Amino acid sequence: MNDKQGYLSPSLGRRRSIGRVLIAVLGTLAVIGIFMSSFARVQPGNVGIRVNNIAGGVSPNSLSVGWYFAPPGTHIYEYPVFTRTYTWTATDTEQSPIDESFSFQDKNGLSLRADVAVSYHVDPVKASILFQRYRTDMDQIIAGPLRNAIRNAIVERASQLGVEQIYGDHKAELINTARQRVQAFFAPVGLQVEQIYWAGNIAVPQAVLDQINAKIANEQAALAAQANVATATANANARIQKARGDAEAIQVEAEAIRTNPEIVKLRAVEKWDGKLPTYAGGGPLPFIDVK
Repeated sequence: MNDKQGYLSPSLGRRRSIGRVLIAVLGTLAVIGIFMSSFARVQPGNVGIRVNNIAGGVSPNSLSVGWYFAPPGTHIYEYPVFTRTYTWTATDTEQSPIDESFSFQDKNGLSLRADVAVSYHVDPVKASILFQRYRTDMDQIIAGPLRNAIRNAIVERASQLGVEQIYGDHKAELINTARQRVQAFFAPVGLQVEQIYWAGNIAVPQAVLDQINAKIANEQAALAAQANVATATANANARIQKARGDAEAIQVEAEAIRTNPEIVKLRAVEKWDGKLPTYAGGGPLPFIDVK
């Protein structure tokens, strides 16, 4: 054998040794990475639902806060058990850059729009039922099934009301009716809808709004006029009653004087200041009985 062919330089041997070490280290890191990626954490305030996409399906038991082994083919979904709120608005500064406000119509077909908010949480006991129904995460449930249910409930009730009712005395009743219907729909699958409420004023076409405001102003003016009439009538009745009372008092006093003339002298004495009047006539002094 040629000496050159059978000889390895020390530097080449070291490089090969270092290469084998690096391969071993990289292999170990890869194994650790795969192992670590096989764990998932359920965050505080949530419950987890283990889903095995290969075998086993959806676990019926919810997972509490902590780390769980989730090998390839297994995914853990998180649902909130604390109160969360989502607001669908027309502005691009809220939770979405697009217009998410609700559109609906009154009983006459007039188009209206409104921002709507919902507060909700998931019943941990029924979390697996919620996943089995919709097979997706919480954000997608809010954007899809929950939004659709709220919109349909509002549309159904609004179609039975006029715009003046929706904008006025039935505004609260409309959203409360929608809340009750949505609560009844989602409660069996574990989504607890706590509240649904208007997140702003209901958007009404300006021409219609001007008509509503004018009608309200006229009604307020009519009520004020009725109040003024009632006040004037009450004042007039009070004066009549006072005059009637004064007349009755005069009649009583006149009758008393007629039956007892001495009352006149008593009244004069009550008003006398104690000084005798200056009198040059030949008759008796007034109010002094000399008999």
